[in-house]
Amino acid sequence: MIVRTDSRNMRFVSPSPKSLILDLLSTLPGAAGNSMPVRALVEAGAIFGLAENSLRVALARLLDKGRVERDERGRYRMGAVVVPLGNEIRGWRHLEARLGPWSGGWIGVHGVTTPGRREARARSEQSLRFLGFRLLVDGFSVRPDNLVGGVGAVRDRLSRLGLAPGSLVVGVSDLDPSSDARARRLWDPALLAAAQRAGCSELAESRARLASASSEQAMAETFLVGGKMIRLLVLDPLLPEEIAPIAAREALAEAMVAYDDFGRACWADFMARHGAPHRRTPVDLRLVDGLGKFERVAAR
Repeated sequence: MIVRTDSRNMRFVSPSPKSLILDLLSTLPGAAGNSMPVRALVEAGAIFGLAENSLRVALARLLDKGRVERDERGRYRMGAVVVPLGNEIRGWRHLEARLGPWSGGWIGVHGVTTPGRREARARSEQSLRFLGFRLLVDGFSVRPDNLVGGVGAVRDRLSRLGLAPGSLVVGVSDLDPSSDARARRLWDPALLAAAQRAGCSELAESRARLASASSEQAMAETFLVGGKMIRLLVLDPLLPEEIAPIAAREALAEAMVAYDDFGRACWADFMARHGAPHRRTPVDLRLVDGLGKFERVAAR
């Protein structure tokens, strides 16, 4: 982790080389032929004070693990193993489209444990947190059954994100009153809303600062601030109105759409110069760090 201070005495935490590489590559359209040269990754790293050698070492390790792929021209794109998480994150513009009515039922998951395989267990737990599940009793996590597609769609998404094979994903409609009340208290609506309102203010303050910033300052700040807000959005549990008000989330999403358009303009010349067409602003998603760190950063 590198803490830097820019010319306006603003402190910010630089992304890791691995995270920066994946976050930049995640902006490329998925069609074959869309890729990015090493020199673009190195130049972007320099904006955040990351050494060229660190970028190249990180790139080699990502390639070895299949998290990035190299084409015949020596250019890079995201690897297949990272795509499911990237796709989930990129859905932040359409969160409300994932929601349906809530009849009071729940979706439950049992059987996440994978003895002797700590990494597999961590992936399972991360997939549950990513879709808003919380632990109701030991070994059994729940979330409201208010997502489009119901249990089947949630089961498929959890599987793509790494839920352990054999885990039981079921609809739950008959919780006793005490358990139902306890389930509704697993989330803190006030804390969620406070973070989202603060996010709206941070986006507005950033836009004001960047009105007189250099191009590199604008690229760095939109990358970091935009990523922080997207993490807030994609890690929101998408609770029904009966459990948590949605106004603050909707306001943050609207503000972030405008900020994302602004950020894309800040990065447009850089991406075009390197022949890397981008469909969204490069932002600090921290794809490589695992959901545990991803979630802690989102909560700052």
